[in-house]
Parts: sequence; C-alpha cells; structure tokens
Amino acid sequence: MHKVIEPKILYFGTPVVLISTLNEDGSANLAPMSSAWWLNQSCMLGMSRKSKTVQNLIREQECVLNLPSADLVGAVDKLALLTGANPVPETKMQRGYSYESDKFGTAGLTPEPSDLVKAPRVAECPVQLEASLIKVHDFGEPSSLVSIEVAVTRVHIDEKLLMTGEQNYIDPEKWNPLIMNFCEYFGLSGKLHPSRLVPVFGPPSREEGSRALS
Repeated sequence: MHKVIEPKILYFGTPVVLISTLNEDGSANLAPMSSAWWLNQSCMLGMSRKSKTVQNLIREQECVLNLPSADLVGAVDKLALLTGANPVPETKMQRGYSYESDKFGTAGLTPEPSDLVKAPRVAECPVQLEASLIKVHDFGEPSSLVSIEVAVTRVHIDEKLLMTGEQNYIDPEKWNPLIMNFCEYFGLSGKLHPSRLVPVFGPPSREEGSRALS
C-alpha cells in the first residue's frame, strides 16, 4: 500500500525512471529514462525533444515519475526498445525500436489513478512522484536534447520503505533503486560506510528513533 507523505529529503540518486504521460487520445504512455536528478521539490529530466514522452509532457504539462526497484528490471527492459510514436521515427527505427500502444500491458505493469495529474502511476513502483512542467531548456542546435524542469507536486511512497517510527523519512537501507550505469542495469550492494552528512541532512539515527519509541 502506498501512502502520501511529505518527505524531509527528496533525493533518490540517479535511478531509472518510468515516466508516465498521456497521449493525444487520452491513452497512457510509459517510457524508461535515466538522466534525472532531484533538488528539493524540483527534478531535471534529460531527454530528446523528438520523444513521444517529451511531446506529451509539453502538451499536457504534467507527468508521473515512477521509480522502479531493482527487482522490476525485467519489466523495465521490456520497454527499452519500444516507442509510443507511430510511425516510428527514422532514427529510432535504425536502432531497432518498434511501436507499442499498450506499454503497461507489454511490461506487465499496472496503471493506477494519480491524485493531482491525469497520467496514471505505476502500481508496482515503490516511489511515485506526480509532477508538473515548469520549463523546457534547449541545449541548442543541432542537438534535439532538452533539460526538462518539473516540480514534484505529490509523493507516494510504499510504506515498507519508511523508517520505523517515522512518517516522512525514507529508510535508505530499504530503498534499492534500479540504476542505469553505462546502458547496463545495476542495483545497490548495500551501505558501504557511515556518512557524516546524516546528522546535518539525514533522518534521525536509529538510536534516536528507539529512544523516541521507548
């Protein structure tokens, strides 16, 4: 079950993101991408203006950023060479892309209604971020790449990821994002070393949490 929270920290590293948007006919489009980073309630997405997702996002002014966990790698990979654009753009056709109208069904994923935007969330993703478009920044000719700035308007988190005894803190040891590293899929290998940033920016220590519950 997902829960609406107001997280104190909204930073998920550089995971794969499944972006859900609406097509012109009201059907849902779903596309994986991995050039994304967060700062407070804002997110920057690096994509091509030629993509169906970007066209939908500019037209509809909203989307959902669904973050899959590492165990969803199979579903994500089924979407890797699919496009919602029909006909398939020549550049994508040369790379082996094919058109698919039902990306949710193809990936075996479940759409569920969002609260504030029309695009659906991906039920299986433990992190779901509803977002609205702020601005599209062009990289300049001849590149079609754009940096898309969106504002996160609602955060849905699987309650299993929350720190015990806390309402708005995500436990970093419970969150195992799917990460794209040089076009290969990776997960996390576990915490490597304590961070001195935790007392400044992070959630309460487990000792503090235990005292609060005692």
